[in-house]
Parts: sequence; C-alpha cells; structure tokens
Amino acid sequence: MFLLDYLDSTIKKLKSHTANILTLLNLSLGGFSILFAINGEYNLSLLLIFLAALADRFDGMVARKFNIESELGKQLDSMCDIISFGVAPALLLYQGILHEFGAPGMFFTVFYIGCGAFRLAKFNISDNKGFFVGLPITAAGVLLTLSCLAIPYTPPQVFIYLIIALSFLMVGTFKLKKV
Repeated sequence: MFLLDYLDSTIKKLKSHTANILTLLNLSLGGFSILFAINGEYNLSLLLIFLAALADRFDGMVARKFNIESELGKQLDSMCDIISFGVAPALLLYQGILHEFGAPGMFFTVFYIGCGAFRLAKFNISDNKGFFVGLPITAAGVLLTLSCLAIPYTPPQVFIYLIIALSFLMVGTFKLKKV
C-alpha cells in the first residue's frame, strides 16, 4: 500500500512539473545552441534553436492541458526565452555575419537582445488575454535563426536591417491574435 501511495504522489508531482521540465529543456537547448555557435558549429546551433521553439510551444500547451499554469512557470518561461530566442539567435547571426560590421554589428546584436528582454518583461506584467502586443520573441528568434540559412546568398547589409526590424517589431504596440 505504501509503495502505491508513493508512486501515486510521485506521478502527481511529476505531472505538476511537466511544463517546467519542458521549459528547462527549452533553456538547455538554447544554452547548447550558444555554445555550439561560439565553437563555429552553426548548423547544429541553428537546429537547437528550432528544437527549443518546439519545447517552448509544448510547455504552454502542457500547462494549460494539465491546468498547472503558475506565476513561477510564466517567469521561468520568460527567463528561458531570452536565452533561446534572444541571446542564441543573436549570437548565431553575429557569429555568422554581423561580426563583419564591427561595432555596429555588436550594437545591433545587443540591441536585439535588449528589445527581447523588454518585450518579455512587458508581456509578464500585462493582462492581454487572447492576443500578443508586439512580435513574440519566439517568432523573432525563429525568423532571425531562419535568416542564417540565407547568409551565403544575401548581401550582408540585409541582416543589419533584419535584426533592427525584428527588434522594433518585438517592442511594437500592434496586436497579434494568439494561436
């Protein structure tokens, strides 16, 4: 009887942390992406950001399905998103092309990360049910990451304009319906 009670309570605890485990998977994938980008493994870095986006997509779905949404989970998700969709894609693009611009490349890389952090903080204190205000950082990060595939075929200046545009779109005041 004791063993069954123990297993039942363990399963309930695990279920209550499933979304946070997926969120931490998002963080881990983003962290590894950064390390691989630093080591010049750009394709693997890119793949890990896309896998982080999948984990990010499922953590919210799981939290809603199991009715385990929490303020801690919301904050944890934002902390992980700034790594996986702010720092990781910005560093990947910087390593891939923006470093060629010197100080402006550095500035706009950090500017993108700052706009992403601002966007996440603003989202966390808002009560926008059913819509996002500004471009979500996950979407911006995935678009920035996807653009890395075009580096060999696109003039370098395009990437400066892209990172600036995505930065401003994240902090924009337009509304996007949640899907």
